[in-house]
Parts: sequence; structure tokens; C-alpha cells
Amino acid sequence: MEFDDQAPLDVSQIDDERGAGGGGLGGLGGLGGLGRMGVGGGGLGVVGLVIYLLVTVLSNGGGSSSLSGQVTPNQQVGAGNLASDCRTGADANQRDDCRIVGVVNSVQDFWGTEIQNYQGAQTRFFTGQITTGCGPANADVGPFYCSADKLVYIDLGFFDELRSRFGAKGGPFAQAYVIAHEYGHHVQDLTGTLADAQHGAQQGENSDSVRLELQADCYAGVWAHHASTTPDASTGRPLITSITDADITDGLDAAAAVGDDRIQQEFQGKVTPETWTHGSAAQRQKWFRTGYETGDPRKCDTFSGGL
Repeated sequence: MEFDDQAPLDVSQIDDERGAGGGGLGGLGGLGGLGRMGVGGGGLGVVGLVIYLLVTVLSNGGGSSSLSGQVTPNQQVGAGNLASDCRTGADANQRDDCRIVGVVNSVQDFWGTEIQNYQGAQTRFFTGQITTGCGPANADVGPFYCSADKLVYIDLGFFDELRSRFGAKGGPFAQAYVIAHEYGHHVQDLTGTLADAQHGAQQGENSDSVRLELQADCYAGVWAHHASTTPDASTGRPLITSITDADITDGLDAAAAVGDDRIQQEFQGKVTPETWTHGSAAQRQKWFRTGYETGDPRKCDTFSGGL
């Protein structure tokens, strides 16, 4: 994945609060609910904690998370550095944080062309712990979208965990997939899908929570299909100049790495589909590929028929 070296980056879409929080507590969160593996809060096991985080933080309608631990009030830390360090696509080609700025810009440029009166969502970088509209959270939760304050939250250290804990190959496009997935949840929020799905089952291989996550994967693929042709809002030419087959392979690899069956087999030694909240590795790859190959959000209807 390459960015136009000369294209400007819009850092106003990022709130940089890295360094504002304290140390996190152990847990399992992530792509809408899969992140670092540690000691489950409140005595919850691996599977229970995944469900807990999904229900109370990642797909809630404004309800409060009750993760334990003291939360430090937010402070603006490092925003000035981000503005000076992440100026152009050349910076996005060199630095992880600048790359995420560029991906956020590209994703929102695309959805701005697809959704009438699209309302953008900020991405908030943080470390340690943070207060969100969905309640207190910590870096161990991994990337998530909060519908209450319309923010995507991410500790950039998650990308290291994606490789070291979950066995993904990593790479720039794996990072882009993570961000595009979270903005898929924002699209669900804007279209009302997120709120509607909260009334359905929150675990199980055919649950609404699984269907939400797979649809967000599909939306990530749709963006990837259009990323190198979507005009940048400021220049009129694509911010991302190329996405290769190798990039898509990295994205598919990352999607598989966070499948429920992979996680369960690794951390509890068996697969229990009745407790799934995100879908299997094969399903996550299937729906990302569906979005990428068709480029059509209408093909992302995971709520009709089988998965």
C-alpha cells in the first residue's frame, strides 16, 4: 500500500491523546472486541470477557462499560507532534501513526461519496486508560468504535499484538484493515444497523453480534476496492496510489487471525461456536473478500440468509 508522497494529510480527523492514561489491566479485546490477552477482569474467562467487552463497550448504544481500574482524566498529549510529523503521504509511507492518519482520511473520503450527508468520526489515539462515551476503557481492549461519542479508539501498540499474540503477518495493509473495519461500525451506526442489531442475540455463530462484525469486515473490503480511485477531498486525486495483491493477502491474514475459532483454539484449547461473537476465520475472510471483489456495500448484507 502506497500513499501519494505529495498529498497532504488531514490530522484534524485524529485526536492524539497518547500518554494521557495510566497502565491498563489484562483483558481480551480487539477488532470490535479482540485485542491483548491477559487476565480477565472480574474473574471472567477468555470467552466471557470477549462477550463482556462486546456488549458493554464495542457495540453498545451508549451503555457504560464497567472495566475495573482507575481512569485518568483525558489530556491533550502529543497532538502538536502529530501535526508536525504527519504532513504528507510521504510521512504515511514511513510512520505507523501517519499511516493511520492517511487511512482514516481515505476511508472517510470514500464513505463520504457513498452516504448522503455522511457525518465523519474522529479517531482517538491513546495509551494506558481513557474515558469514553461508552465508559472507561484501557489499551488492552484493542481498537473499538463507541457509538455514544462517535469515536474510533486505538492504542497503536495493538499492531504489535496482532503479530505477536495472534500470529498475523502484519504489514501496512493489515493496519489499514483494522481501521477500515472500525469505520465499518461507524457506517452501521449511521445507517441504524448497529442500534437494530443490539436487540438480537449477542453470541452464537448466527448471532447479531457475529453478523455485525462480518458486515464491518465486508465494508472494509469495499473501501479497499475503491481506495486507489477515491479522490482526496483536498487534492481531487487518490491519497492512496496502489494496493497490491500482497496487501490484500495481508488483510485476509489479519482477518483470519482474529476469527473466533482461531482465538478459542489457541487460548482455551477447543472451539465453541455457541459463544462466538465475531465469526470464524473463514467467515471473516469470506466477507472481506466479498466487499473487496464487488466494491458494493449492498453485497454486505450479512443479516439475510446464511453466513
